[in-house]
Amino acid sequence: MRATALHDTRPTTNTVNPTTAPVEDARETGVRATSAADGSGAMFDRIARRYDLLNRVLSLGIDRSWRRRAVQATGLRADSEAEVLDLATGTADLALELSEAFPRARVLGVDPSPRMLEIGRRKCAGEERIELVEGDAQALVAPDASFDAVTIAFGIRNVPDREAALREMARVTRPGGRVVVLELAEPRSGILGVPARFWVHHVVPRLGALLSGDREYRYLQTSIARFPSAEEFAATMNCCGLEVIDRVSLTFGAATLFVARPRDTKRVAAPPAAEESR
Repeated sequence: MRATALHDTRPTTNTVNPTTAPVEDARETGVRATSAADGSGAMFDRIARRYDLLNRVLSLGIDRSWRRRAVQATGLRADSEAEVLDLATGTADLALELSEAFPRARVLGVDPSPRMLEIGRRKCAGEERIELVEGDAQALVAPDASFDAVTIAFGIRNVPDREAALREMARVTRPGGRVVVLELAEPRSGILGVPARFWVHHVVPRLGALLSGDREYRYLQTSIARFPSAEEFAATMNCCGLEVIDRVSLTFGAATLFVARPRDTKRVAAPPAAEESR
């Protein structure tokens, strides 16, 4: 299994036909690169070296359990020989969790940050079933219905055109497969929500800047605040070719897990699933 990034976004005559090319072609051609901005690959390049450490410290280690919930939400069997696409794969934490949970599956991780991917490749050394490529969730050069499951953890918030990315996820997911989106959120109101909001609004950006020597982690707090509510984002997913079948609030609302499947256009659209706190 070998994959290379498509760094040049100019039109080419050697374009993959999304209706006929096999899954292997998607891995060969990769996806298009993205531009630099807050939340872009260029920003994450600057904090790549300490990204994993910061995640563990700033989330108090809870991010690991959230990723495990995302893996379970794919609905894949342990012995499945599935093809899984992990978008915004970063340093490959979720890709590794997927590979461990499904030892016969193949995982393609895509991210716009070359330096994050460098670290991810070192972590995945010896894992032949994991392939990491540079690319853009908004423009996947992959055939329709290529993957049994598509995941994205803490990444959809940073995509400039979220609707385009969601439509791409719906397009490349096989019928009956699942799209799993794990994203940070504004903690809910309530007694336990107060310290959680204080942590997100005040501790995360300051501690992140202190530990990393960069100010990029201030972007984290503002991007969380700007992200739509769970209800609004679920509605957006439903409008982008997906049918939300579950929506789970995690750790007092600090993160939300969205589970969807490609919409069958022959069926009547279903409303977003009711939020459940677990």
